[in-house]
Amino acid sequence: MLNIAYCSDKYQYTMGKSFYDSGMKDQHAVFNMFYRKAPENNNWAVVSGVDEVVEMIGNLGNMDPAFFEKFLPGEEYKEFRGYLSSMKFTGNVYAMREGEIAFPNQPIIIIEGPLIEAQVLETPILCIMNHQMAVATKASRVCRATNRPVSEFGSRRAHGPWAATYGAKAAIIAGCSTTSNIMTGAMFDYGSTGTMAHSYVTAFGSSVKGEFKAFDTYIKTHQGEPLILLIDTYDTLKCGVLNAIKAFKANGIDNSYEAGYGVRLDSGDLAYLSAECRAILDEHGFTGCRIFATNSLDEYLITDLERQGACIDCYGVGDAIATSKANPCFGNVYKLVEIDGEAVLKRSEDKIKLINPGFQITYRIMVNDPSKGEIFKVDVTCLRGDELSQKIENGEAFTVCDEFDRYKYKSFEAGEYQAFTLQKKVIVNGVDVSQKYTLAEKKAFCHDALMHFSPSERRLINPHYYKVDISDDLYNLKMGIINRIVKEIKEFEL
Repeated sequence: MLNIAYCSDKYQYTMGKSFYDSGMKDQHAVFNMFYRKAPENNNWAVVSGVDEVVEMIGNLGNMDPAFFEKFLPGEEYKEFRGYLSSMKFTGNVYAMREGEIAFPNQPIIIIEGPLIEAQVLETPILCIMNHQMAVATKASRVCRATNRPVSEFGSRRAHGPWAATYGAKAAIIAGCSTTSNIMTGAMFDYGSTGTMAHSYVTAFGSSVKGEFKAFDTYIKTHQGEPLILLIDTYDTLKCGVLNAIKAFKANGIDNSYEAGYGVRLDSGDLAYLSAECRAILDEHGFTGCRIFATNSLDEYLITDLERQGACIDCYGVGDAIATSKANPCFGNVYKLVEIDGEAVLKRSEDKIKLINPGFQITYRIMVNDPSKGEIFKVDVTCLRGDELSQKIENGEAFTVCDEFDRYKYKSFEAGEYQAFTLQKKVIVNGVDVSQKYTLAEKKAFCHDALMHFSPSERRLINPHYYKVDISDDLYNLKMGIINRIVKEIKEFEL
């Protein structure tokens, strides 16, 4: 099996060679993984992939020196290859919980440890997190477009088996009710669902009688299970739904069937066809027959179907979720923020690429609103142990200011708020200490977190932006480094 810890870029190891040879490899480093802008004008993103990152880090140092010789050949690399073959991660990792709602520039994962060990983790961490967070964030958008269940079934469109399996996991966390992927269901003890393909219907011959035989056989061979019949192989209204009704009646399937039954539409005008099917089914007494809809759906099409009054009980969504089709590349980055106790940052010509330096921690502040209940009001990222961090930890009154407009501020009085730390220790001195949650628990956590944000912050179009700030000490540290660098640049000459 592929050791994901080495799904990396060569430059991680060429930099590592320099750190090794120059005596820098054991310098104490802090790296932050975060994103700068959410896709599709989202206000936020859904965290997924942390468990796989923890597992990946545990596999570092499990390769023979011969493996490293394939990309670091030559006698000059021999000693370094030997070191790499047994180099385990010995540091600490802090991470947001899977299913958490994360905002731009907040550290989602913090790696603290020897420089070389932390550096080589960059690519595999980003590979895992960018994929799963892209899928999870898209799945959340699709699921928020409707109050009806959304099933993920995009494995055939996913970018490989790994992407299909873990993408389905991410989609479930973000709100999908089920997945068709059997590997995901088996690995995460969540189960999987499935109906039938058009090839199943045509396997009984391309005829109206063959369609009935297909339905009748399926019902007879799946008694006690959910029964969903695909009715658009030939003509949805003139034979498909009628053959389904005929097959249900022939096998005694009605509203008393406990496992549930229904029909699936996979083509045509879904709003019109679903309404017509609903009328026909109800006319024949099948008021409990559910209507499932598929066919290249996404949050925009689902929203429009609901606006048109479509009679659809459940949506199946494939490539829009599995590939995060509208925005397939998520923007997590991995940046060094501290080295041997000294805060560092990357300054860029692009303002958005300016990062927050130093060893950080993020607090989410919740208040009890008399009319809205417990709601999240602000996230603030501090330097660990700075003045604001201490005030929050002690439950004292505090004020946060907008980083880009210092005249905008929000104050909280002692006893009027609750504070939650978003990053928790998941690895301590190289040992996995993370709390394990089932997939169902992660999904429930994500849903609960979302419900603490206002409806205006959850909407798909033009969401209200939730307040996200940094502490004064972090702001001053950042500006101090920038001003010093600018001064040095102005004075620099050959």
